[in-house]
This record gives sequence, C-alpha cells and structure tokens, in this order.
Amino acid sequence: QVQLVESGGGLVQAGGSLRLSCAASGRTFSSYAVGWFRQAPGKEREFVAGIRWSAGDTAYANSVKGRFTISRDAAKNTVYLQMNSLKFDDPAVYYCAARLQLSGAWYTRNVDYAYWGQGTQVTVSS
Repeated sequence: QVQLVESGGGLVQAGGSLRLSCAASGRTFSSYAVGWFRQAPGKEREFVAGIRWSAGDTAYANSVKGRFTISRDAAKNTVYLQMNSLKFDDPAVYYCAARLQLSGAWYTRNVDYAYWGQGTQVTVSS
C-alpha cells in the first residue's frame, strides 16, 4: 500500500507561482510512476504531469507545458509540481497519483493509477 499526501495548494494571483508536494509513505517511489491530475468544478479529472521515478523522465499536458515542472526528491520520497505563470484556467483540486511502473509505459489516464492522495485546492485570483 502507498499513502499519498499532497500539500502546497492555496490562493495565488494570476501570474504567480505555487509548489505542490506529494509525499509518499508505505513504499518508496523507486519503482513507481507518479502523476499529477487536476479537477475543476463540473469538469473531468485531467492529467497534468507525470514522472517515471527510476528514469526521471517527465511528461506534461499541452496546457501546462513550459509553465509547470514535475520533479522528485528521493531522499524525501516526494514528488513536486512547480507551477509558474498561473492562469485563470488553472484553478482546480490537484491530486497526485501513483502506480507501479511497467517498462516503457506512460500513464495519463485516471484509471491507470492505483493510489491517490486527498487533493489540494489551487485558486487563482485577479
């Protein structure tokens, strides 16, 4: 079992930055893929960014490419999502998710992930 806890959400002005954290307990992330998803009111949960822990390679949704950066800290067993240049269409509840990494695969669908955090709210103001 993997327990995930997100933190770092909050209120930020448009154009500002936030860094979300996803800390894991129960297992280390070393054999896992970790993804960030978000869900705005009335919308489906969507993939934002992902990282394959062992290789460290990353993938992003087109809507956040160039503004968001996903990274990992092995010593803390934590994945981060650095969000810069926040826009009015970025507000949502942000979730991190994890699953065992199978060789060569990328996971961008909700159903691909077995473990989820509770979510953290991101709000953007004018």
